[in-house]
Amino acid sequence: MPGNRIKVVNDIGDLVSVFYSCNTEVKKKVFQEVTKKWCTMEEIEEKYGEEGVRALKYLENIKFVETQWVTTGKGVVRAYHTYYDLFQITLTIPILEASEVLRVITMPEEEFREWEEKILDIVKNENNFMGYIVEKLGISQIMLRALVKRSDRMEIKGMAVEVV
Repeated sequence: MPGNRIKVVNDIGDLVSVFYSCNTEVKKKVFQEVTKKWCTMEEIEEKYGEEGVRALKYLENIKFVETQWVTTGKGVVRAYHTYYDLFQITLTIPILEASEVLRVITMPEEEFREWEEKILDIVKNENNFMGYIVEKLGISQIMLRALVKRSDRMEIKGMAVEVV
């Protein structure tokens, strides 16, 4: 496995992924676990429960882990390992955009979950186009991107928000 793979963060929205990759004790432990060795979903679930599974899925969703197929006593399963060894953050951004992202990063969990539910409701029942969601919620596109990047239930594909 090659060493020193660097995740270059040059989009302010990607800062959210960096901050939320280890924002809970379980996420931190799962991240540490898959940094040390290849782990299967079952191993993570046995050790950290459903929260560990969600953490691993979040890391996969934000593309911080790589996968490979391994043979176990239960057959062939996917194993996970961190993809990056280092982060390099290089940003030049308008202060107003930075403040929106920092607001999402520091937002209390309860407030974030309210925003997440509003977005999911629109995506599932109306329209998943980012422009529509921004207009419907009266928020900026950068805030929407940050909210989606923080979520383990959604992702951005092109100009659309998809449910994971």
